[in-house]
Amino acid sequence: MICNSKALSGCKKTPAKGGSSPLNSQGRKFDEAAELLSADPGASTLSMSASNTSTTAAGGGGGEDVKLDLSEEEGEEESSELLGGQKPTGGFWTFEYYQSFFNVDTVQVLDRVKGSLMPLPGRNFIKHNLRSNPDLYGPFWICVTLVFSVAIGGNLSSFLSEKGNPSYHYRPQFHRVTIAALVIFMYAWLVPVGLWGFLTWRQGAERQIGGYSFLETVCVYGYSLFIYIPTSVLWIIPFEWLRWTLILIAMVISGSVLVLTFWPVVREDTKVMAVATVVTIVVLHTLLAVGCKMYFFQTEVHVPSAAPITPTINMTIATKAH
Repeated sequence: MICNSKALSGCKKTPAKGGSSPLNSQGRKFDEAAELLSADPGASTLSMSASNTSTTAAGGGGGEDVKLDLSEEEGEEESSELLGGQKPTGGFWTFEYYQSFFNVDTVQVLDRVKGSLMPLPGRNFIKHNLRSNPDLYGPFWICVTLVFSVAIGGNLSSFLSEKGNPSYHYRPQFHRVTIAALVIFMYAWLVPVGLWGFLTWRQGAERQIGGYSFLETVCVYGYSLFIYIPTSVLWIIPFEWLRWTLILIAMVISGSVLVLTFWPVVREDTKVMAVATVVTIVVLHTLLAVGCKMYFFQTEVHVPSAAPITPTINMTIATKAH
């Protein structure tokens, strides 16, 4: 800065010789960086150490070559992918392929069981409980537990109903386990397959119809069967009126889960198709519950046999008069 000694108002700024100093250029760079960050606070920044950057000048006016070591960033990206919970992909013949279907914890399973026991209008089980992460762990063990509870409960029910019969000899009926396994697992797998195929076909015929994946459909059907586990245990009590009351409550709760889940999908179809689909879902669910009750918990009614009547023979003895 050069100032006139006669008048202070004649001061003027003159640039320093040799161009701008390195400190001034660095200051301008920091000011520009601060302005960019203030304009976009969410922008990502990259810090470069002197050891990782090298600039070379050729011929007094050549370009700059900047070398960056990004190995640390690549490691962070790999760790973020692992922490992100991405499921491993592989062929269906690999163990990792099926392991991803059981990638749930206890809290998630309990939350889904609670959702199947308390269906509320407007709460879709897939949207509110599965949250795009269906599993097979819960449905598999629910079906296994239901098989044994129905089979063992049926045996105990038969024993209690025949307890006062002196001619009855208890024999464990192990074949009921096989029958229960066939019926329950066929229902929990074949019915979802048919429903998923039908909805997929209708989705192609009617463009406005949405749909669920096959795994989501199986998951909903599996969790909807949980209510029948405590119900089958209570069916051991030998009172027919109590059994039919319990089965009615279980069918309403379990059927509501299915109807509230699939109605938002099928209602976009024609009215006839929508009603027919929902009725079919409810009827098949009712047949499963009533069939298990009638086969495994049927109370035998014993009609008391009448006492044998010995015919009386009137014999007339004729005597000869002597």
